[in-house]
Amino acid sequence: MSLKGGVGIVTGGGTGIGRAICHALAQAGARAVGVNYSRSRDDTEATVRALANYDCEGIALQADVARKDEATAMVTQIVERFHRIDVLVNNAGITRWIDFSDLDAVTDEVWQAILGVNLFGAFYCSRAAAPALRATRGAIVNIASTSGHRGTGSSLPYGVSKAALVQLTRGMAVALAPEIRVNSVSPGEVATRWSIIAKGEQYAKASQAETAARTPLRGCAAPEHVAQAVMGLVLSEFVTGQDIIVDGGLSATY
Repeated sequence: MSLKGGVGIVTGGGTGIGRAICHALAQAGARAVGVNYSRSRDDTEATVRALANYDCEGIALQADVARKDEATAMVTQIVERFHRIDVLVNNAGITRWIDFSDLDAVTDEVWQAILGVNLFGAFYCSRAAAPALRATRGAIVNIASTSGHRGTGSSLPYGVSKAALVQLTRGMAVALAPEIRVNSVSPGEVATRWSIIAKGEQYAKASQAETAARTPLRGCAAPEHVAQAVMGLVLSEFVTGQDIIVDGGLSATY
């Protein structure tokens, strides 16, 4: 699969992993990338401007992907403008930092918020983009997490949402075959601003150092490492329904 002249959409594309994926798509030859955001307008506009360095047109798309109508309207906007979609990356995600033992803190609102973005959002965007992706024999990549493979992470609902996203990947790979390939990437700990905001800079750096010391490749993933895995799946024409773990080999030691 070649992305030369292709069109992509990256949800949550303005910062961190999403921004790295937008850059990777542009570097691979995409002529346009829709950069979705919910609140990070300034960061998204900066990402859009940066894509011009690759002769790629960036389009800022404000939408809450947890809302079916907004997700559909976002996809429709890209189709009407460019008449095609080649790649959809469902990267938008949220969490709540809740200790696993604090079950009382896991309210209905927490479940609905996390599942709404992390799971339903990926489904809504994929369903809306499916007709255009069929026409280009395109690809969907969902950004899951190693928290979906084991009982750790920011919160119990977050891990459940990512485990469900991996299963959604498998199911959609069957449902959308043979025209559309659907895969997922499960990063481990990634050095992003998100972790610093959530944990504080000192704790985040200590956590990353501790993870790096236990990891066979002796490091903590950067957003670019996740983007590399995404691009590998986008360009792999006979791979579908698979989840790739990007954690420097840490999961091999469990």
